[in-house]
Amino acid sequence: MENNNDKSVLATIKDKYEDVFPAEQKIASFILDNPEKAVNANVSELANFSDVSDATVIRFCKHLGYEGYYQLRINLSRDLGRKQIDDNPSESDSVNSIFNQFSSKIKEIGEIISEEKMRKAVKLITSANFVHLAAVGNTSPLVMYMGFRLERLGIRCTYNSLPEYFLNHINLAKKDDLLFVISQSGTSKHIVQAMELAKKKELKTVAVTGHKYSPVSRLADCLLLSSDEDQPFDYYKTYSHLGEMSVVDALLNLVTNKDKILETDADKPEIILSESKL
Repeated sequence: MENNNDKSVLATIKDKYEDVFPAEQKIASFILDNPEKAVNANVSELANFSDVSDATVIRFCKHLGYEGYYQLRINLSRDLGRKQIDDNPSESDSVNSIFNQFSSKIKEIGEIISEEKMRKAVKLITSANFVHLAAVGNTSPLVMYMGFRLERLGIRCTYNSLPEYFLNHINLAKKDDLLFVISQSGTSKHIVQAMELAKKKELKTVAVTGHKYSPVSRLADCLLLSSDEDQPFDYYKTYSHLGEMSVVDALLNLVTNKDKILETDADKPEIILSESKL
């Protein structure tokens, strides 16, 4: 596959515009006319903007020489971000302003997630026989953290960063189990597969994602948004999971039940481990 790393996405699209199918040209035209809007869209949103299917978007990206839409998107973000840096070479953030930005982001999440949805998620978690947690890539540490915390709260769960493991757990799950997934993009293939398998097993699903319109959000019984969709996609900051972490911590706070901890003796491991600490 051709490597486009040395050429901008917009230049690549212009060069190959006449070589792609008519339906793909609709995507090309939209990106060329609206690069800022395109880079902020996930695959489902871009397909909707261009009046084509998700599969057509992915096929278009491959015809351009990219592995898929996400690779095109981060390259386009890199191109646009590089232009912004060139336009503002001396711009820098103070430490105080960074924390203010974090605070504002967390407040925005609190405003877009309804009380009803949070309470629904809490009920699904606390009433489940087992909670199966799933995430992939650099989101995986969040399910490890959440799984550890849930078990300390007396809630039984499974959690692993490998798809082979969490798919096994889901495949053996019972109807009164719950699948809880975290996917910032809402387009992670293994997470979509896990949710589709959960549906076949008649499990309820809760999803934390940054996109209201995505394959993951369409499959969720309870959708918890972790970002304001007007927030620009930033290639240089996209690895931050502050939004997802905030939603997880808020849920854990609501799930905490001291009676449940005492009933299940869930804090016993901490007592045992205390011997190894000064």
